[in-house]
Amino acid sequence: MTDQSTVLADVRRGMIPAHIYNDAEIFALERERIFSRAWMFVAHESEIAKPGDYVVRRVLDDSFIVTRDENGQIRAHFNMCLHRGMQVCRAEMGNASHFRCPYHGWSYRNDGRIVGLPFHQDAYGGEDGFKRKGQRLLPAPSLDIHNGLIFISLDPDAVPLREYLGDFAFYLDYYTKQSSAGIELRGPQRWRVKANWKIGAENFAGDMYHTPQTHTSVVEIGLFREPKAEKRKDGCTYWAGNGGGTTYKLPAGDLDERLRYVGYPQEMVDRMKQSWSAEQRTVVGDDGFMISAASLFPNLSFVHNWPRVAESDDVLPFISIRLWQPISQDETEVLSWFAVDAQAPAEFKALSYKAYLMCFGSTGMFEQDDVENWVSLTNTAAGSMARRLRLNSRMGILADGSAVVPALTGEQFAGPGSARTGYSEYNQRELLARWADHLERPVAAAGLLHVGSSGAPHAVAAGGAADSPDDPPVLEHVPSEDTAEVTGA
Repeated sequence: MTDQSTVLADVRRGMIPAHIYNDAEIFALERERIFSRAWMFVAHESEIAKPGDYVVRRVLDDSFIVTRDENGQIRAHFNMCLHRGMQVCRAEMGNASHFRCPYHGWSYRNDGRIVGLPFHQDAYGGEDGFKRKGQRLLPAPSLDIHNGLIFISLDPDAVPLREYLGDFAFYLDYYTKQSSAGIELRGPQRWRVKANWKIGAENFAGDMYHTPQTHTSVVEIGLFREPKAEKRKDGCTYWAGNGGGTTYKLPAGDLDERLRYVGYPQEMVDRMKQSWSAEQRTVVGDDGFMISAASLFPNLSFVHNWPRVAESDDVLPFISIRLWQPISQDETEVLSWFAVDAQAPAEFKALSYKAYLMCFGSTGMFEQDDVENWVSLTNTAAGSMARRLRLNSRMGILADGSAVVPALTGEQFAGPGSARTGYSEYNQRELLARWADHLERPVAAAGLLHVGSSGAPHAVAAGGAADSPDDPPVLEHVPSEDTAEVTGA
């Protein structure tokens, strides 16, 4: 594979080689070095609210059954039978106490344990040939939950999710913790666009500069209270931990007035004040900034906006969560969920959903504007001339690296991280800096899951000692392999 060190160095100085948005070798590195170890969002607890509920989600080519077992524990099983590798579950969502492989009929509880093996005695000589006890579907190497958001990592040694989020967790609460009940999701809507996955993640992370150009018509038809799209520059961008986003600048008022300005009824405002920390309340109530779009590295984004949804001056806020799922270097599957406070009034939920569909659903006005740009960028990045071009992503900094506009002080912005008003590309540079860090760091060899030829779970750790036959299989590190294998079945 080509040495990408020059590409990564250019990215870090804010001069982006244009071909990274449509390059097969770059995409191969992303698969190996980003998506094999970053924390990836797969579902929300509200999607699997009852025991037996499940959804099937992917991390690139790896399919996982994300389920709540009969004891209420959330699990993520690799969706492949231990016998001949058939997908155990082919439905996208449902409720099941067991999963039965359609190929040869092996069946598993929703906690992953194997419970059914046809002709066990005839085919294997019973337990003497293949011990079922302890066998289970291969679990996701790492699973963790934050505010109901379920993440998995393909890295068994991944840092804890909370550490990975860092100070971005402060901002996640605005989207996912408006009351003690958390949020509930509807969706996902799913569609594909012929565009590179990074473009959407960058756009939502901090691109306020495109709004006056790309979305002028949306503002001019009166969808929002703000009279001009240029109003975006009065807000700020922030970056904290592994994510960052944008805000709007609100008109004068206290916390209650500002939350009501964006359309929240007082009963929801009261719950927000109880759920958010003093610093979180200060960002909105004293500093006057309301969160808008944001991205968490590498490919999870959030939207918060408040359009008009009827023939009046009334606005309704909505929240959307979306995943930029890479298909190839020039195609992305977008998964888009509507999110709303679980304790919100029924009428608010209905109107908020309407606002979401109008703006950022699969046929939303913003969606159509954005995708046209992203497809064009991706197509142009495939040509030979794109390899000669370095895109200037240095907005907000002078030639010597100093800031055009200084960062906001703690008195101006109470949130963690670094925040700045005006147009800049600090957040896009931060996102791509993490991208570069991952791409230059090789991935250790993946582990192998072995089911021993004697029928007993035979997983040998790096030190060489076999586990107890009653223990579930564990990962064995085999330097020359990068697959999961099941033997003796």
